[in-house]
Amino acid sequence: MAHIDTVKTIYEAFGKGDIATILDQLADDVEWEYGINSTDVPWLQPRAGRARVVEFFQALSGMEIKTFLPKAFFSSDDAVLVLIELEATVRTTGRRIKEADEVHIWHFDAAGKVSRFRHRVDTHQHQMALR
Repeated sequence: MAHIDTVKTIYEAFGKGDIATILDQLADDVEWEYGINSTDVPWLQPRAGRARVVEFFQALSGMEIKTFLPKAFFSSDDAVLVLIELEATVRTTGRRIKEADEVHIWHFDAAGKVSRFRHRVDTHQHQMALR
């Protein structure tokens, strides 16, 4: 349950715009949006290291988030998966993004810090909303 509590702390801090608290939960060498990425969406870019994760939050300023609701949490020894309801509008285009079950995958290291994170979203929808 400790990892779920950490993720809930991160989401609570996100709702308050408290990026410092989020960064405190990350390993120094965190992999953000790990794995292969084939999108040009600024908020879905791979980043390595805590300092680079700040760029993710800067990229999010391109969206007006109307709904961000963590709906279900699942965990194993070193990972947490969360289903998120998201509704947002891309500021430059006015186009809407709506995800009924966006998936967030959080991996933890032995120190209890987030070592890897990834969004699983409808990337095509995000790309089309951006254009």
